[in-house]
This record gives sequence, C-alpha cells and structure tokens, in this order.
Amino acid sequence: MTLLSLPGLKAMVGEISEQKKLPTSVVEAALGEALLKGYEKFRRNQRLGEYVFEEDYFANFEVELDLDEEGFRVLASKAIVETIENSDHQIALQEVQTVAPEAQLGDTVVLDVTPDKEEFGRMAAIQTKQVLAQKLRDHQRKMIQEEFQDLDDNDRVLNAKVLRFERQSIILEVSSGPGRAAVEAELPRREQLPNDNYRANSTFRVYLKEVSEAPRRGSQLIVSRANAALVVYLFENEVPEIQDGTVRIVAVAREAVPPSRHVGPRTKIAVDTLERDVDPVGACIGARGSRIQVVVNELRGEKIDVIRWSPDPATYISNALSPAKVEQLYLVDPEERQAHVLVAEDQLSLAIGKDGQNVRLAAKLTGWKIDIKDTAKYSTEDSSPAMQRQRSQPSKRLSEDLPASEEMEPEDLEPEIEPEAIQPEEIEPEEDKSGDETIASEAEIQSEIQAESRSLESEIGAEVGAEPPSEMEAEPEIASSELN
Repeated sequence: MTLLSLPGLKAMVGEISEQKKLPTSVVEAALGEALLKGYEKFRRNQRLGEYVFEEDYFANFEVELDLDEEGFRVLASKAIVETIENSDHQIALQEVQTVAPEAQLGDTVVLDVTPDKEEFGRMAAIQTKQVLAQKLRDHQRKMIQEEFQDLDDNDRVLNAKVLRFERQSIILEVSSGPGRAAVEAELPRREQLPNDNYRANSTFRVYLKEVSEAPRRGSQLIVSRANAALVVYLFENEVPEIQDGTVRIVAVAREAVPPSRHVGPRTKIAVDTLERDVDPVGACIGARGSRIQVVVNELRGEKIDVIRWSPDPATYISNALSPAKVEQLYLVDPEERQAHVLVAEDQLSLAIGKDGQNVRLAAKLTGWKIDIKDTAKYSTEDSSPAMQRQRSQPSKRLSEDLPASEEMEPEDLEPEIEPEAIQPEEIEPEEDKSGDETIASEAEIQSEIQAESRSLESEIGAEVGAEPPSEMEAEPEIASSELN
C-alpha cells in the first residue's frame, strides 16, 4: 500500500499534545480529520465540474496514520457493480475479480487511493493545516467544558497565575485540581479588584463565573475576583465552625468595585448559629482577628463587616448598619419592606457611609429599603398626620448597653388608632357677650372673693381669740423704735 511520507510526524504529535494539553489519541484523531479534509480539497480540484459534491460525498473515505513509518494513507470503501457510474464510490466486478475471484456484486472493498506527494498540492496542505488548528480548538473546548462545567460551588474557586495582558483583560492560567492540565482563563476589567497588583507570574484565587459553551474569541473560561462567592469560600476555608455547620452564612452583600474611586471595596456578611454557647461573629473574626485577617489579606485589604443575623427585621437592620448605633427604628411598610431608622446627629454620617456605601450594603444585605434620619429633625415632624401613621407601625428602641433588649417609647404605648378615625365632639358655640357685661361679671367676682375672705378672717379670730387689729398694727412701730 502507498504511504505518503510526513517526516517528523511522531514528534509533531507529541509536541502538539504537550502544548495544547490534549491526549495523544485526540491529536491523532484531529490530524486524521484534517488530512481527510485536505484530500477532499485535492479531489474537488481534480474533478471540478464533473460532480455536485454533496455534504456526505466523502463519507466513504478515511485516513490511516502510521506514526512508526511517519506517514499516512487514504482508504476508500467502494461497492462492486457491473457498470461504474461514480469511480469514487464504485468499482467494476471484473476489476475486483482479477485480485479476489470470490468477489460478488453488491460487496464492498477497501482500496488504497493515496495520492502522490506532488499531486496532493499546496492548497490541500494549507487546508489540512487550517482544519487541524480548528479541530484542536474544538477538542480543547470540549475538554474544558467537561472538566469545568459541572464543578460544585466549593470547587469553583481556583488558583490562578498571571500569564499576560490583553487590552484591559488579564489572561490567567487555572487548573481544576492537582494533576489536571492547566488552561487559560480571562479576568475582565469589571471583575478585577481595585487594590490588586497584577504582575506576571503573580498568583491569586479567583471564582469561576462562566464556562462558555458557544465558540468565542479568546478564553472560554471567565473568572472573577469581585464575586461574593469568593468571600464565602474564603470564610468557609478559614473558619472550622462554618465547615462543620455550627455557624452558617445567611447573606452576603459585596461592593468590590465601588461606583466612586474615592470609596474602597467593602463587604457585609451575616452569620447565625443554633448553638447557644457559640458566638458566630466571634468565630468568624477569630482570636485577635486572626481568621478574618487571612480573608482581608487575600482580598488585598478589603473592609469586611461581620454581623449577627436575626429573624426580627428591626434588629437585623440595626445590626446591618454597624458600626453606626441606631436609636430607634420604624417598620413603615412591612409589605413593601420599607424602614425608617433614627440615629443621633454624630452617627448620621457613619450610618450612611462614604458616598452612601454603608446604607447601600445594609439594604442589599437585608432586602429592606432603609431611610436614615436624624433623631432631632425627625421629632419635629411628628405632628404631621403622615408621621403619626408611620409611628403607628411597630417600632423598636435599641439600647446601647443591652443591644438585645427592647425598650418602648411612651408614645409607642398609645393605642394604634389612625388620626382620621377619631371623630371630634360636637360642642355648641357660646353666645357672644358685650364688653359691659364682661366688666360687670368680673366686678361681681371680685366682690364675692373679698366678702368670703373677710368672713373667713372673722371666723378664725373668733376661734383662736385673735387681738384687735389696732394692736397688731402697732407692732411695726415698736420694732422701728427699738432699732432707733
């Protein structure tokens, strides 16, 4: 059988396999498909205009690689017929019987149709090279999908190394596990942390955000440093109480890429536990902040607030606004999840945060729309009907010394009655009086008061034997003479 020589074929297959991180068998299959496409190009040019080449015209052809002899053959399966209509698919019975007398009509034989090296041509060689590159990309994409598509959430955090920079994206080298082949992944600009310093060969932990199934230009894997799942993984990896289920992470709100460059990245994480003797916040922070410091270092100094989750919305919201101290909180509309929070004047800027970051993260963490007001300014609006309706909702006053206890304001103890429900009493208007009648009534009242006082003095004097008024009036004169 004819062999079309390809010097260095075995070394080329091994080199491609190592470079593309593909098995040798996959590279051999891709090379065979590429050579078959090159042969198709050769036959089309030979029989141009003779046949209409349909999609499955060359389905009976195959390429056989011989790595030991470093070459390949082209084989064709042809049906034995009496009269030939298409020489690519059929062969005459008489021609076959000269070699195999037992051959019959309708049988199929495999023939060597390998062309000469000169006949194969330059165009067929170019076609083979292009198809080989495409087939290798397809196999590599399929391998990546099978390896990364079904990873669990805990396995989607990968160790990455910076390879190169393309426009505003960073090309990283990632691996799904020990012993697995490393593949390229793209870290877009929107998924990068502002505090990261990306240098060649520097290493990071990234979260696998997307595995592209459709062919795309560039890397098939999209990774992120700004995803909240990365923070969850770091805490799970660092806190044993989270690993064994004693402490659970309820919610995470992260702003890794703030809208303003003057504000740094920040994360709020709510934790809880069913064990009475376990402090979930302290477990996440660790002794002298040892555990949380590891997470902060991995995220390049990102601020992290760990707060206690509570089933009570008022307590949960006040905890979420940490480190600000909440004085009073009103659940204005529980159905629409709207709340008014009252803080002291010196806590107002702390509760809102720089560029509103603290209240924005608290709202994202709790799922409530939070309106923060100054306590002094809020009290001046209490007289309005709208504020009275808001105060009729359940309210909480949070004590600084006992954050878990609840104190009710006096106005909160009043019956919850809408102002519109109170009907005013009907009072008959008084008749108008003239000025003279008013003056006369006042004089009569004065005379009655003086008469009652004189009668009262006379009664008291009779009972105690009081002295005449003349002697009582003489005492001041005696006191004045003695002073002289």
